[in-house]
Order: sequence, then C-alpha cells, then structure tokens
Amino acid sequence: MAKILLRFKGEVVQEIELDKDIISIGRKADNNIIIDNQAVSSHHAIIEKQGDQLFVEDLKSLNGTYLNGRAVKRSEIFNGDIIIIGIHALEILLDKDRFENAKNAAGRGRSMFETIVITPEDRRKILLAAATTEPDVLGGFVVIKGPGGPKDYLIRDKVSNIGSEKGSVIRLKGLFAPRRVALVNRRKTGYFITPTGSKTIKVNGSAIEQRHDLKDGDIVDIGRLKLQFYIKETAPPAKK
Repeated sequence: MAKILLRFKGEVVQEIELDKDIISIGRKADNNIIIDNQAVSSHHAIIEKQGDQLFVEDLKSLNGTYLNGRAVKRSEIFNGDIIIIGIHALEILLDKDRFENAKNAAGRGRSMFETIVITPEDRRKILLAAATTEPDVLGGFVVIKGPGGPKDYLIRDKVSNIGSEKGSVIRLKGLFAPRRVALVNRRKTGYFITPTGSKTIKVNGSAIEQRHDLKDGDIVDIGRLKLQFYIKETAPPAKK
C-alpha cells in the first residue's frame, strides 16, 4: 500500500495511506495530515494523485514547501522523495507495482538519512516561526493505576513520547513494551494526544485512532496503565 511516513526529528510519528485523490497538509484540524507547529500554515500544501502520477503543491504557505531540499510550488513526486514542511519531514513510499516506472526515475530517490539541503536563511526562518509562540497552558498526567515509579508527570515540552524508549516522558516497562505508543503535544491553547503504534489507546473509555484534544480530568488508558490528565495552570492574560 502506498503511504506517507510523517517524521519528527527522524522518528516516525504517523503513517498515512495514500488512498485519496487529494491529501491536504496544514496546521488546522480540517487537514488530512495535521502538523501542529507555528512554522506550518493553516493550509500549507497538498499531495494530489492524477492517475499513476503524484504531485506536491505548495498553497502559498508562509515558510514554503521543500522537495528533496529545494523549494517547490508544484512538482511531481516519486518513491523515496522527502517533503519538508516546517520542521517535519514526509517520506513518500509508493507501491512497487503501480509506480515502478516512477520509482526508477533517475535522481529522484533520496534516503531519509541523507543531508537535506535547505539554505541557512530558510532554516532560520522556519525554526524562528516554530519557536515564536510559547504554550500558555501547563498540565500533565497522574497515574491512577499501573506499575510503580513516578505518579505525577508534568508535560513541559512541546512534543513528548509515551513508550519504552529512553527519554520518554512516561516510560513503559516490560520486555514487549512498544518503543512509541503515543505522542503528547503541548500547544498554545492546550494538549492533544496522538497514537503512534498498534497498541489501543482509550480516552474516557473510547478508543482513539488519531489526535485527540485533552481536557482537564480526561482518563487515558494505555494497556494496564491508567492516567488522568490535568491542567496545572494557565498563563495570566496579557496586560492591556
């Protein structure tokens, strides 16, 4: 199945099947691929399928859309291509049979781990835009039921992982514990949680399959772990 891998700092945070004629990418919730980052425009770009061809098109975004390190307005894309939007990367993985000719197009494929060339000035603008807005809300999770360890996790970073890998804000233990179960995003107006693995995540008893906005008091179940989300404080209103 043809799909897109959405990466943040090299790690896959979401897999999206290429099963629509148009896939929209942007910061607003009505996009097919939502990237909640100030470097990303509300409706930033689209990936469009025309027969056996795929195209990426920038929607006059503020910080631009980059294909294999080059800014593009509209361009055909092939297997292995890397699209950079803000500080996220989208890796294109196409079905071998249907896209065999496109996959073999000379010079198109590029490894995710090769250096992607973006001018220093463009990179400076992207990172500046990503850092301009600090979240106003501070919150976290309290462990209601689960293995021993810290019982209160305050989430300060803009992106935090729940899983077994080192550096996770809530680290799962056990031989078969997944490296990444979910990502918790802290934004200006609050938090949301996004499943990133095969493990079922429930919020208030209902399984979620995509990003879910967290509210004060929400109960989150991850396997045997039961958490309650809370809002600790909000920034005072700006003085007039």
